[in-house]
Amino acid sequence: MSKEHKLNVADVMATEFLIMPGMATVADALAQMKPAAAHFTLVAKRVDSDELGMVLTSDIAKQVLALNRSPERVNLYEIMSKPVLSVLPTMNIRYCARMFERFGISTAPVVENGKVLGVVTYDALVLKGLAASI
Repeated sequence: MSKEHKLNVADVMATEFLIMPGMATVADALAQMKPAAAHFTLVAKRVDSDELGMVLTSDIAKQVLALNRSPERVNLYEIMSKPVLSVLPTMNIRYCARMFERFGISTAPVVENGKVLGVVTYDALVLKGLAASI
């Protein structure tokens, strides 16, 4: 029988993350992602009624590198996923993992009252959540 996992997303999320404007180029994003060892960047809302976007390194590989496009000439808004699924900080990590599996995602912003508080990934769910309870 497995233990009950009572940790919430807020307990395991990263509170440091990149967020860039959609007009930034892929080269701009890579320049910030590399020193931060980041695998993604969030793309900021243009206005309050807009939605967050996200660009993963896999998006850059598939839509820029593989197609031989210039990172200096491709804007983030051209390759981002938008809207992205977000989670509440109070969500149990078990349900977050289930949601990731159901929708085929591995990263989600943690949003409360329209404000991005952090970002949660499979790694955080397992290494900071599940592994911490063992």
